[in-house]
Amino acid sequence: MERVVGTVVRGLRGPIINNGDNIEEIVVQTVLNAATVDGFSIEDRDIVTVTESIVARAQGNYATIDNIAADIKGKFGEETVGVIFPILSRNRFANCLRGIAKGAQKVVLMLSYPADEVGNHLVDIDELDAKGINPWTDVLTEAQFREFFGYIKHPFTGVDYIEYYKGLIEAEGVACEVIFSNNPKTILNYTKNVLTCDIHTRFRTKRILTNNGAEKVFGLDDILTQSIDGSGFNEAYGLLGSNKATEESVKLFPNNCQPIVDGIQAKIKEITGKTVEVMVYGDGAFKDPVGKIWELADPVVSPAYTAGLDGTPNEVKLKYLADNNFSHLRGEELKQAISKYIQNKNDDLVGAMEAQGTTPRRLTDLIGSLSDLTSGSGDKGTPMIYIQGYFDNYTK
Repeated sequence: MERVVGTVVRGLRGPIINNGDNIEEIVVQTVLNAATVDGFSIEDRDIVTVTESIVARAQGNYATIDNIAADIKGKFGEETVGVIFPILSRNRFANCLRGIAKGAQKVVLMLSYPADEVGNHLVDIDELDAKGINPWTDVLTEAQFREFFGYIKHPFTGVDYIEYYKGLIEAEGVACEVIFSNNPKTILNYTKNVLTCDIHTRFRTKRILTNNGAEKVFGLDDILTQSIDGSGFNEAYGLLGSNKATEESVKLFPNNCQPIVDGIQAKIKEITGKTVEVMVYGDGAFKDPVGKIWELADPVVSPAYTAGLDGTPNEVKLKYLADNNFSHLRGEELKQAISKYIQNKNDDLVGAMEAQGTTPRRLTDLIGSLSDLTSGSGDKGTPMIYIQGYFDNYTK
């Protein structure tokens, strides 16, 4: 019988994960149970993905605001701290900012504008044009920003992030000055001691600051890279990838995930005889065209994955073949010609016209985005995703 269904993606419901749970065993049993109940068979090159959140929960990878404060104080001492380029997020940054403020004597908060790094807008870019402001050269004080734009609430959250972040800092008894600039060097006019909070541009920001006279430069990825008073930590990413857990704590990005994905793969192989690919995923890597938010607030889409998920897709564009190579064919003859072409395609199609228009992204970024959209971030209760047929093509 001719196959008529391609890739199938299932969100798997598992138990609520708590500190100390055996995440490998839970994932394996959830997959096996889902296959039995839902009536699908486990096959080679199927993919199991697991959200980073439940991995970190099982690891108990948490830290308190006081832990953050202690690390900040240890790194900056009594100096005024420039906190630059944070994203605008209650979930991602509010508790981090409280800890930063609690460990500092004074904070100069420098916000990028018109939007943060992941697309949360402080002000519409058209408003900058109307006011004749160049965000690449103009530095604004808080008073100037208010004079130009007034008090603007985020359309989705209803929060004025300038007021909110300043209030969090001052609530810790710390003086706060707010400025707006997209040039890292601006902060050096206020302090030589800087905590840069950007995610994907952090290495460039640190380099610019260091090369232009900064005395102490740290990123969020340098905070809580080791345990502070028994806290959780992340050796590679520090506070990056953290989320609010309680009013007084954050959940950090999970540590040492490679043995976990390899272990899940090995256990499923032992039980079923099939080699599935496994990855831990965080945020997907996609942009909302309406809200303008780039989803990726984690430092990477996937902190760990099995070897079969390395690399990029090696695909040809069916419509290109139909419109060009085989434009003279129709029906079954066209289908057979394209199928034969796919079966004999080169192992590396980089630069080939036949691959033009296929998605030039890493497999883990594509699969992570697919998984993130499937599991969602709310109450679906499917923190594990099972994907079948992802590596199949028109011929199989």
